[in-house]
Amino acid sequence: MDLREAQLKLKLPDEIAADMFRDYTRKQIEEYISSALEVMKSQGRVRGSALKVTEELNKILAYNQALIDLKNNSDKERLPLGIGSVSVLGGEYDSDRKIDELRQLYRACVTEAFSSGRLEDDKLKNIFSLGNRETEQIMLEITTKVYRRRLSQVVSGGDLEAAPSKAVFLQNLCDELRFDPQKASEVHEDIYRQKLQQCVADGNLSKEDVAALLRLRVLLCIPQQTVDTAHADICGRLFQKVVDEAISAGIDGYDSEMKAKVQKAAQGLRLTKEAAMAITSKAVRSVFVNYVKRARTAESRTESARELKKMIFFNNIVVTQLLADIKGESPDVSPEPSKEEPKQDEEDEWDSLETWRKTKPSKELEDKLGAEAQSEITLKDDLSLRDRTDLYRTYLLYCISGETTGLPFGTQIVTKKDNREYLRLGQLGGILGLTSKEVVDVHRSLAEQAFRQQAQVILADGQLSKARIEQLNELQKQVGLPSESAQKVIKSITSTRISGAIEAAVSQGKMTIGQIRELREANVDLDNIIAKEVRENLFKKTIDEIFSSGTGDFNEEEVYERFPADLGIDVSKAKKIVLDLAKERLSNSLVQAVALLRQRNLSGVVSSLNNLLACDKAVPAEPLSWSVPEEVSDLFSLYLKNNPSEEKIARLQYLLGINDSTALSLKQSVKAGAFTLGVEEEEFIF
Repeated sequence: MDLREAQLKLKLPDEIAADMFRDYTRKQIEEYISSALEVMKSQGRVRGSALKVTEELNKILAYNQALIDLKNNSDKERLPLGIGSVSVLGGEYDSDRKIDELRQLYRACVTEAFSSGRLEDDKLKNIFSLGNRETEQIMLEITTKVYRRRLSQVVSGGDLEAAPSKAVFLQNLCDELRFDPQKASEVHEDIYRQKLQQCVADGNLSKEDVAALLRLRVLLCIPQQTVDTAHADICGRLFQKVVDEAISAGIDGYDSEMKAKVQKAAQGLRLTKEAAMAITSKAVRSVFVNYVKRARTAESRTESARELKKMIFFNNIVVTQLLADIKGESPDVSPEPSKEEPKQDEEDEWDSLETWRKTKPSKELEDKLGAEAQSEITLKDDLSLRDRTDLYRTYLLYCISGETTGLPFGTQIVTKKDNREYLRLGQLGGILGLTSKEVVDVHRSLAEQAFRQQAQVILADGQLSKARIEQLNELQKQVGLPSESAQKVIKSITSTRISGAIEAAVSQGKMTIGQIRELREANVDLDNIIAKEVRENLFKKTIDEIFSSGTGDFNEEEVYERFPADLGIDVSKAKKIVLDLAKERLSNSLVQAVALLRQRNLSGVVSSLNNLLACDKAVPAEPLSWSVPEEVSDLFSLYLKNNPSEEKIARLQYLLGINDSTALSLKQSVKAGAFTLGVEEEEFIF
């Protein structure tokens, strides 16, 4: 009786029967797994244990294959349910604690497959229920070891060296082992790095080491960039240790022994000059930055300058010698004199600055001091320009004032002042990476500041006299400020004083456009002295005066061209101001004229009508309306008595809406002396 017949006879459900069959097959492979693990754990004590492990694993594969074949080739109606590929899922080895043991067996199986030269389909992975990522990692580890072993064999046996194309030979080896060429390149780099570390174990690369490394690089087809990176990394770390030790030794510890150690590392490790300088620069700049931090947090300017002085000494004694040893040069030997480069015009101009001149040592002093301090390694890229100039200014002020000591009641006295500090100031500029122009700018600004402070006292009222000019010239010589710069300071002081007076006069209505025009013709910078809003208000006030002057005159050229030019305002903005004022004044002038007529203010009536005509010239208007025709006639008649021009009479007639016959009648009445307001008129001449 087969299993299927037994199931049907016992009326066992299909699902339960399938589970029972799968449990049975799983227990079979668990026995094989346990046996294989037992053999594997006994490795080292039993000969041939690796082979026995493989035999047990092969039993699992054979058992699994038999079940698959049975399922595919037999009569499915008679087969028990659940037959097929077997798995550890749901059994003893389906746990996190047991998964490591399954990985070890899988690793042993793959290793044996490579050893026997037959890498078949990976069915054991499915049986053990291992994921793709972990099996790929195991496969990579094993193929890497196998590739390394095969590579060692072909190198030691001479096969690789004899190959006409090393690259093709290595590619074929990767294809044979199904090994990723990119991973192979990483293996080659790792081998080169190991060889390099062995060669530099004594801190030196001999000619034999260099030749061996070159041979290895050619055999393994390692790119030059990879080689340079490996040398910069491995040799660079060793070199950095020596540099750090030299720097930490400080001013007193950089002796002949340390000097020899640096020279040996620089030459023996065969680093490129660029790589060695990059390592040294990073270490030195780190020390410089620490000095700067302490200088910034110092309690006084003197303490800050002392920290900067320590940095200067460190640069002169340690860093300069360190760079000379790395380059194989001697700082004690002055370089051959070269043709002196012509000074830039700007530097030549500012040579009158005493503080700037003192930063340049004389030839005699240069010979006494020896070689110049290094300026290759700077803080240019570590600090902003403002921070660097602030540090330079701090030390410059220290050079000028010297060291001071505080006394009771807030007083201070100078205890030490040395002009050699100016030479150190020049060296500080090199450490900070300041250009000549940037250094000159600091000296210039300080000189201008000193000159300005004293000049402001001399020019307190903004007035210049012969005696004051002589006093300012003497002050200019004392601070070494060029004449042109001194004149700019003087001009700015006087302009500031004048500008205050001008703006106050404009705001108070005490200055006219005519006076503004005179100032502009005298080259006074009114655009900067008087605010734009103030100038626009002055223009508006002037136009308002024109529209209320009572003359009836409006000169377009003067209003639209000369006034805006004198005040420095936009023409379009000026026209808008005029138009807005004219529209506002136009109707108001008629109302005002009628009001004055009723008050019998005859001169005021004529002035208001002239203002109406002036507004009309700025903004040609339509005839105006008034509810009392008799008052309109009186306005016109009264205006005629003032003997205006025919042009003004005609325009006023149009604006008041008087027809020609009425206008003629009114003219005749005035001419005949028949016009009267009902009271005795006062004679007036406008």
